[in-house]
Amino acid sequence: MDLKYTVYTTQTCPYCTLAKNALSERKLPFEEIDVTEDSALRDALVLKSGGRRTVPQIFRNGQHVGGYEDLITLLNG
Repeated sequence: MDLKYTVYTTQTCPYCTLAKNALSERKLPFEEIDVTEDSALRDALVLKSGGRRTVPQIFRNGQHVGGYEDLITLLNG
């Protein structure tokens, strides 16, 4: 099964950039969803992530991974 990542980001988030770079360096495909100016999308993300309001929020095959540090732990695990 191919792994697919979804990364919810904002335009000014340095950890979002780090997360995207970590996935790109490992040649792991990901979809970026920018919630910078979309409050409805941001609200949906909060629900989907179990109440987390920070970005990045990362999902692997639809399952919530967490933020940047959680991604790094998963990738290095």
